[in-house]
Amino acid sequence: MLYVSFRQLFRFLFAFLFRLKAEGLENIPDKGAVVLCANHTSNLDPPILGSPLRRKVNYMAKAELFDVPVLGAVLPKIGAFPVKRGGVSKESIRLSLQLLQDGNILGIFPEGSRSNAGGMGKKGAASLALKSGAMVIPAAIVGGYSLFRQVKVIYGPPLDLSEFEGAGSEGLEQATDKIMSVIREMAKRHESK
Repeated sequence: MLYVSFRQLFRFLFAFLFRLKAEGLENIPDKGAVVLCANHTSNLDPPILGSPLRRKVNYMAKAELFDVPVLGAVLPKIGAFPVKRGGVSKESIRLSLQLLQDGNILGIFPEGSRSNAGGMGKKGAASLALKSGAMVIPAAIVGGYSLFRQVKVIYGPPLDLSEFEGAGSEGLEQATDKIMSVIREMAKRHESK
């Protein structure tokens, strides 16, 4: 399976180049739907987030990447699916919900883009989790991707968003704020270690 081969390659490269250390792996369930939410600082975040895990992580990726020769053919095989710039299409939402209903892991960066790192989170992660009933696992990627300096991925315990079920748009904003504040707190706590 191509995903497993790429995961092994990334594990090796990240261990060598960035001294990758993963903590909290016990928080990732062996099966069942998971929305894995992390901060976003680099294009390397998706493979860094997914490579320590035994399970496959699926991601939304910019539609333009699928037009790049070779890369466009490889991306679907490693769990990525296209999303148009400027907003998530109904098709992307449908596919995300189907992946979750089938018991998969969906990796999401609620900040939306690296340029928004530390900014307001987007409501998609909370919305997908509440619609699908998926477990929400917050994750923090800590370290500056400097060669031979450690990058850590910390997987936190599941978040309970049940208080926001059926709460409408305002509830989604509050659920998103909860996810983002936990991720930021995890990142801050581990940056100082």
